[in-house]
Amino acid sequence: MNDRLNDSLRCFCQRGDLAGQAGFLTSTRRHIHQHPELSFQEAGTAALVAEHLEEWGWQVTRNVGGHGVVGTLKLGSGTKAIAVRADMDALPISEATGTAWASGNPGVMHACGHDGHTTMLLGAARALAESKDFSGTVHLVFQPAEEDGAPSGAQCMINDGLFERFPCDAIFGLHNTPGVPAGHFGFASGPFMSASDRADITIHGRGGHAARPHQAVDPILIAGSLVVALQSVVARNIDPRQTAVVTIGALHAGHANNVIPDEATMALSIRSFDAEVRDTLQRRITDLVTSHVQGYGGTVTIDYKRGYPVCVNSAAETEFARQVAEELVGPQQVIAPFPPVTGSEDFAYYLLHKPGCFLRLGNGVEGASLHNPKYDFNDQILTVGAEYWTRLVQRYLTD
Repeated sequence: MNDRLNDSLRCFCQRGDLAGQAGFLTSTRRHIHQHPELSFQEAGTAALVAEHLEEWGWQVTRNVGGHGVVGTLKLGSGTKAIAVRADMDALPISEATGTAWASGNPGVMHACGHDGHTTMLLGAARALAESKDFSGTVHLVFQPAEEDGAPSGAQCMINDGLFERFPCDAIFGLHNTPGVPAGHFGFASGPFMSASDRADITIHGRGGHAARPHQAVDPILIAGSLVVALQSVVARNIDPRQTAVVTIGALHAGHANNVIPDEATMALSIRSFDAEVRDTLQRRITDLVTSHVQGYGGTVTIDYKRGYPVCVNSAAETEFARQVAEELVGPQQVIAPFPPVTGSEDFAYYLLHKPGCFLRLGNGVEGASLHNPKYDFNDQILTVGAEYWTRLVQRYLTD
């Protein structure tokens, strides 16, 4: 890095520059947490975001791909453009944190930290508008419906012309990570988060009296055997050097102890990082389930659906994002390469259209995991997340 660029960095956001925003960020995050909204229902959160952006002088476009909001700010003569995305939706989970700011919407909570993601990007929006220390165009993308995959909010925004209406050279996003020290950043180029597919299986047997099982075809027996058999798909069909996951998340059958039901249903979650592995999983699951059920005298219906693609970070943008983190918090708080994440993200759709990087930010080693009723976003990382986005934009749009 040359001396001129080193000199220019001194005017950029430094660690602690947003300390004065801590109260605003905490109160905003907790307000969003208290008012969670499910995918495609984020009207209140979107209005809050839009009102803040307008207050700070951003050009605001509402209702992009549903409740999506895009804030645009152009300064100077720079020709480059950057997009930064945060997700806004909550999950259908009943909160069990017991905090004063717990969800006021029964059965709905921010169990994945999207309240924190939105708040950190708002903090950066405020800081960028106040400092005006960049040259070029920045688009802040506040996305609905990351948790709902059919179609997801990213797909909806892209289909609504996101990249045509708000052109950018690269796009960036992050997710908080419980179990990683608070304020530590994680980066890896290439396949970073898995593809996510699902299979809904209905086993058709023949119901009957529990005392006369020989006169029935028991779908519960078939389902129980199939649970074990499906474990062989990864163990005996996928190269051990590859990563794949097959999880049976739901199994339902019957209502009474003395009745053999007609049907049993199963729901599978399937994760992979490689296109060939993804195809193998679909083929082997379909073939194994079909033959296994038929071997017990039943029939089966399989609804196999491809979901989010693999989230693939581009090398140059990932290296840039890593350098920004090291400048901000020091190399001791940067994990690179960060291990592949078997969770999935619809940010992957953006990366099919634009180069970019999806990164991780530690939420702390204590506390519950994501999608857990006792999870809560760590307010102590709000300022560092907002500072990171501020510096990333400033560095990318250096004139």
